[in-house]
Amino acid sequence: MPDQRWDDSGPRFRPSPALTLLLPVAVAFLVQVTATIGLSVWLHVPLRFAAASTALAAASALALLAARRFPGPTVAVVAALTLADLFVPPDASPPFIALAFAIIGAVVRGARLWALVSVGTAWLIALAALGFVDARVHPFRIVATTIGLAACFAIGEAIRRRLDRGAEFRARLQERRRTAEQDERTRIARELHDVLAHSLSQIAVQSGVGLHLFDREPERAREALANIRALSATGLDEVRGVLSFLRGDEASPRTAPLTPQPQLADLKALATQRTGLGLAVTLDDRLQGDFPASAVQTTAYRIAQEALTNIVRHSGASTATITLERRGDQGDELVVTVEDDGTGLVPGGSEGAGIRGMRERAELAGGVLTIFPGDRLGTAVTARLPWAGAS
Repeated sequence: MPDQRWDDSGPRFRPSPALTLLLPVAVAFLVQVTATIGLSVWLHVPLRFAAASTALAAASALALLAARRFPGPTVAVVAALTLADLFVPPDASPPFIALAFAIIGAVVRGARLWALVSVGTAWLIALAALGFVDARVHPFRIVATTIGLAACFAIGEAIRRRLDRGAEFRARLQERRRTAEQDERTRIARELHDVLAHSLSQIAVQSGVGLHLFDREPERAREALANIRALSATGLDEVRGVLSFLRGDEASPRTAPLTPQPQLADLKALATQRTGLGLAVTLDDRLQGDFPASAVQTTAYRIAQEALTNIVRHSGASTATITLERRGDQGDELVVTVEDDGTGLVPGGSEGAGIRGMRERAELAGGVLTIFPGDRLGTAVTARLPWAGAS
């Protein structure tokens, strides 16, 4: 059965290796052997010459069986057999199409030099021998044969270039696939990191408080457990929503995400969630209800969420402020600043996954993210995003 392969450009039919090897052998054998026998009978050629010519025709066709593994030696053998047949009656023997198959196969398989040397040598010997024996050969036959041999080389080169272009195209296509898959993995990891880091860091803090107060203040411990339950449920819904969004299911009513993509209006609830256990989070919203594009809002929310997560996990801050502003000469820029009074930046410290994720989000939205010491000895994370989104 032929092998059918598919790629992004549509279905591609590729014959099996056995077919591409055996079909030239069969065609050459049937044409050459049948035509040689027929001419020998028609011209009443002596039996020994007819047998010799038929044997040469059959041998040149069968030699093509080695064309795949040994394309160079194959074209040399077929050229020699073709040359020998020129000196065996009948003089009007059929053309050896096995030589054409051998030349094309050798050029396609990278044995171009073998083909040039073998065929060129055989043709020069044939011309010299015909002149030596004073054989009368019509000039048209010589010209036609020369043109035919050149055409075989041209066909082989054309097929070789086409195959090379096809291989180059498939390599580029495969590289694009790998790049797209890597980008998709990075996007999924970034989305899940934002959701899980936010929920799990809160759960870890609340569970620690609950364990610490379990015996002394059971009411507060119960409150911490209730918070853990609410956070875990919210986190699970967000994970489902993110996965549904990444799968592109949000357009289907049956598979719509349980929670929509967060917007700037949700920052107030986020600040309330983060307030407590020694950290006071305030929201300074200077937009006055004028919000940018939805995708920009989601990016700004995720950056603020990750910044607060880093504050809880690493800075030891007591206060944090989220500031929303519209800036730029034409008001075309959303500026989100998250500032705390914690321990500040570590000199020479490397960026973790959270900071890399915030920076990637800002860049994908067409903006930029900067992190520098804040006015209160802590850290200030500022994201500048285009108001209308990435262009």
